[in-house]
Amino acid sequence: MFAFKKFVIHQDHCAMKVGTDGVLLGSWANGGKRILDIGTGTGLIALMMAQRYTDATIDAVEIDHDAALQAYENVSNTEFANRIKIVETAIQHHSTQDKYNAIVSNPPFFIDSLLNPNAQRSTARHACALKYCELFATVKALLDTDGEFSAIIPTECLQAFIAEAYKAGLAMSRQCIVRTTPRKQPKRHLVAFHHADHKCEREMEEVCLQNTDGSRSEWYAQLTADFYIK
Repeated sequence: MFAFKKFVIHQDHCAMKVGTDGVLLGSWANGGKRILDIGTGTGLIALMMAQRYTDATIDAVEIDHDAALQAYENVSNTEFANRIKIVETAIQHHSTQDKYNAIVSNPPFFIDSLLNPNAQRSTARHACALKYCELFATVKALLDTDGEFSAIIPTECLQAFIAEAYKAGLAMSRQCIVRTTPRKQPKRHLVAFHHADHKCEREMEEVCLQNTDGSRSEWYAQLTADFYIK
């Protein structure tokens, strides 16, 4: 398990464990009154958004049965349980009457690499059950007029991801380029999109997770201060 300040994540039945990617996205993404978490896994990002946005209701969608059960258990043991709904389905089949102010996803991102022999991990990491075009078509349909979709993507997948967003009629509004240390090349990108006809200036920043001595950078420490136990 992984203990945060206000909740504990059990993860023995989930392919994807708690990691820096999920913590980054859950701390960085903008929220709203109605939030959708695509591929919730352990429920980590849904719980982080519920903690940050105290008036929000969150639908957390997960296709994998074991992961959905674990997310439900993790959520049920928190003060946020009445505001988070775990929905076991493929996101392509998810429907709702009211659109979302914010959508977040730590998506399966590998598109041309060898599939993991473990079917659960393959679904979680490879864009086979959820292709980029399907993800953005769903986001386009479910996102409110002035809503924001946020994701975290490896550097090698970024251009293909952005291209599919634009094909779907979504434009990047924010980008955070993430280096592990100042000397290393960026490995991750936090990205946010709006509907293309929603005019806004694009924001961009570049950050590091660690100082040269391996300690958390000031940026990362401040971003995650409400979650990590010292």
